[in-house]
Amino acid sequence: MSKKPVIVFEGIEGSGKTFYINLISNYLKKKRISYIKFREPGGSKNSEKIRNLILSNKNNFNKNTDLLLYLASRSENIDFLKKNYKKKIILIDRFIDSTIAYQHYGFGIDLSLIKKINKHILKNFEIDFTFLNIVNYKNMKFRLKKRCKLNRYDKFEKKFYSKVQNGFLKLAAQKKKSYEIINSNLKIEHNKEIVIKKIEKLIR
Repeated sequence: MSKKPVIVFEGIEGSGKTFYINLISNYLKKKRISYIKFREPGGSKNSEKIRNLILSNKNNFNKNTDLLLYLASRSENIDFLKKNYKKKIILIDRFIDSTIAYQHYGFGIDLSLIKKINKHILKNFEIDFTFLNIVNYKNMKFRLKKRCKLNRYDKFEKKFYSKVQNGFLKLAAQKKKSYEIINSNLKIEHNKEIVIKKIEKLIR
């Protein structure tokens, strides 16, 4: 009987998160393995409405409002995620560590506050493994230029993205056994093999 882990894909903009979560989705589909795929912010109907608020270029919320909106989006999803917890493989495009990397390391919001609210929302819902995609600024900007439309979080300065990515790396260093760092500056074929092999181990 295969395991049903919660697997999260993290990283800054243009780092390849969505590419790899789609890669794994297709892999599981071909294997006829049951899974659900979520993104944050977003996922459920109400959470997608909150996503549109957060990322709209028309809005310019302060850092505390942004934090609360992200957490509200997570709160809207958690009941559905818990219903499928340990029943299906759960793939999530951004989760708790994105909140910490962006809102704490990026914007300087108190870490204990973020952890306290997250704990209240999640309760016993736990992540089994995280893929952290890292990318240099040059490649990030090159990939963002290919996008049809940029959202509010695609337009920060280099210094901000550097702080966020370093924040992710600090989190990875604290959870070495449950983190895999993917260097998205390398060729896709090289990384695809690493990711697939790890997924095979996680669900075995």
